Amino acid sequence: MQTSKFSVLYRHAQIAKLRTETFDLAIIGGGITGAGIALDATARGLKVCLVEKNDFASGTSNKSTKLIHGGLRYLKNFEISLVRESGSERAIVHNLAPHLVTPQKMLLPLIEGGTYGKLMTALGLKVYDFLADVKGDDRRKMLDKVETLEKEPLLNTQTVVGGGLYAEYRTDDARLTIEILKKATQLGATVVNYCEMTGFNYDSASKIESLNCKDLNTENVLTIKAKNYVSAAGPWVDNVRKKDKSITNKRLHLTKGVHLVFPFNKLPVKQSIYFDVPDGRMVFAIPRGRTTYVGTTDTDYSGSLDRVIATKADANYLLNAVNNMFKTVNLTIDDIESNWAGLRPLIHEDDKSASELSRKDEIFVSDSGLISMAGGKLTGYRKMAYRALNAVLNTYSEEEDKLKFETSKTETLTLVNPALTTNDEVQAYQKKIEKQLANLGINDAYHSWYLCSFYGKQADIIIDKSKTFSTNTSLEHLIRAELWYSVYYEMVNSLNDFFIRRTGRLYFDIESIKHYKAIIIKDISEYLNWDKGRIKIEEDRLNTALQDATTFYDEDFI
Repeated sequence: MQTSKFSVLYRHAQIAKLRTETFDLAIIGGGITGAGIALDATARGLKVCLVEKNDFASGTSNKSTKLIHGGLRYLKNFEISLVRESGSERAIVHNLAPHLVTPQKMLLPLIEGGTYGKLMTALGLKVYDFLADVKGDDRRKMLDKVETLEKEPLLNTQTVVGGGLYAEYRTDDARLTIEILKKATQLGATVVNYCEMTGFNYDSASKIESLNCKDLNTENVLTIKAKNYVSAAGPWVDNVRKKDKSITNKRLHLTKGVHLVFPFNKLPVKQSIYFDVPDGRMVFAIPRGRTTYVGTTDTDYSGSLDRVIATKADANYLLNAVNNMFKTVNLTIDDIESNWAGLRPLIHEDDKSASELSRKDEIFVSDSGLISMAGGKLTGYRKMAYRALNAVLNTYSEEEDKLKFETSKTETLTLVNPALTTNDEVQAYQKKIEKQLANLGINDAYHSWYLCSFYGKQADIIIDKSKTFSTNTSLEHLIRAELWYSVYYEMVNSLNDFFIRRTGRLYFDIESIKHYKAIIIKDISEYLNWDKGRIKIEEDRLNTALQDATTFYDEDFI
């Protein structure tokens, strides 16, 4: 079979291109920001490469609240332009991949003595709808107490006085990043993970001339030449700027956000809820598949960037928040199935607390020519890419060249082919694969929802491949087919790539890892020719990930 260019099996050819070609743009960082820039630039006709020192979306871009949302809470800080931009972007990104970015009604309960009264909530949601240009059924609706409790019976009947219902969109952040990178590669970008940028080389005018990189699979070093260089390294942006010696008075302010995952039967909310916490913050509770996840915290962070963990204090904060809002669930730390902890790379502002810091993005341009994109949020990835590309095009001296690359095409560029284009098409396709799976003996509707929401019509390839396996159960055939697909089409290079970033199983189906780990190790070892030493390394890394997802550490652990 023909190997996709976005496959670890094609990696040697991509590395060869990095060594030998000169690019219009080299991007450092393979999270949602770098992915968005790579797609926008490639679609405009620029010759683009991207290197990521770990796996794609292995930092902040798989540790968000997994919402493409307008940022209702930013109204509180009067960040009008951020709300307007985020609100309009939601519908655009939904149209690009409706199976992956799905409409989600959000309930905002009004609580006696809560942060927001009925009048302020009604006004705030109306302004929110106006700024975000919300249409039709997605417009906000105010509910009385009875209507609110009908929407969510778990709410405390003693304190709820009403509610507001408004529109948001749910996604999987890592999957979105992967699909954007796949599309960029399909259009001609050269994209490689596990390739670390180690330093810069400069010309006689102290401008960046090339990047020094190390291929972490082989330990070989290489040099990448480009006309422009963008750092989209998220929490590592300041580290990259230090290598360039371009630190100014602007810097990042990192804050940590933790989410807890519960079995759905432990927290059976009927729909997504955005609710008050006694300290004045707001927290989400979002049903997803067989689970409900809750988040997030927002605390200053100065620890390791490469291993961010949740503490007992983080868990207790969110447990108290949930038990305060839903009086009958009585959740304990033992009810938590999994967790994730991630970092927000915010722009530092003196005299502001973690929760007060803006989620806006900002571009820093150094004297050497390094363009650094800092701050921002998942929802704004397209606009961040647009602003980064403007900074790149500003370096072009010839107006004709600049005009040639000026128009962005990502507003209408479908991410996944063959495409699902409407919610009705998504529902019809999910029903179709539900019947296909039933014919294979898989009767749980969860699996058709999961395949549809993660892969769209690419699920056809996985289901067809599953029929070629003959050992044990149909569910085992399905996960083995997923692995095969992720190796051949999605640049999976490790166990953690597969179980965390490509399938989300570490967070939302953690038992499946324990159940299928042995067969996945057997298959991937054969696909990628791993020896016993590599298998041991991979098992150790997966065990660490499993430990961190199921453990709450003391404050001084790292």
